[in-house]
Amino acid sequence: MRSLPRTLERATLRDIALVCLADALVGASFGAVSVSGGLPLWVPIALSVLVFAGGSQFAAVGVVLSGGGALAAVATGLVLNARLLPFGFTVADVLDGPRWRRLVGAQLITDETAAFALQQGEPRRRRAAFWLCGIALYVVWNVSVLLGALAGGLIGDTDALGLDAAFPAVLLALVLPSLADRHARTAAVVGAVVAVAVTPFVPAGLPVLFALVGLLFAGRPAGGAEAVDGARPSEAAEAAEAAEAEKAAKSAKSAEPAESERSTEPAKSAQREQVR
Repeated sequence: MRSLPRTLERATLRDIALVCLADALVGASFGAVSVSGGLPLWVPIALSVLVFAGGSQFAAVGVVLSGGGALAAVATGLVLNARLLPFGFTVADVLDGPRWRRLVGAQLITDETAAFALQQGEPRRRRAAFWLCGIALYVVWNVSVLLGALAGGLIGDTDALGLDAAFPAVLLALVLPSLADRHARTAAVVGAVVAVAVTPFVPAGLPVLFALVGLLFAGRPAGGAEAVDGARPSEAAEAAEAAEAEKAAKSAKSAEPAESERSTEPAKSAQREQVR
């Protein structure tokens, strides 16, 4: 655990700390809303420990507080958490090892942990970012939910404080660097348009799943260049050119002795004729 922060850059550690701060505000509001709405203290705490998914927790509690049954709350949470399935595929390489480690890692898969892992180019840094962010968020989220639940109705209307905007604002900040790529930008725009278009017609939580349609419009990099050792296609092309130049230089150097031998061959022949 001590080696994880040393593996990452200071900027990444700062971003993880900011995400933890934002999640602490959201977690405190979740605990307060749950208890002030009439739920027992153990309900938000158990949801945070076992589910660990802010959107699903809010949706499930919202269903119960509005008069829905437990089955409807569970179904709503499952629909929202369905988005984590493709996240699991993208970070599968950081969850290698024994089965218990993969199970713990699966519990820590969230929007934030997947985003931080995907930002890193090296496998070692991907693992460090995922585990450090996941463990920190799990601890901060559960502690903040507990404190918010104990505070109960003291926070009151969390929407009036703007706490509901902290979570999406942080996620937007994480996504912005990826939008520099044209293909990622196309997928994001199409997904956002689809999500907004279907919002009035589908239950809450489903628009984010419809946004995955944007991936169909992402396209492929021009020329189909493949990455080499985790590098971008342009970096891979530069590496290939450098390797070709080095190979040509070695070939030219090895050909110099042979050329010098051929150039001195007539002189040696003339000397042998004089000796005769």
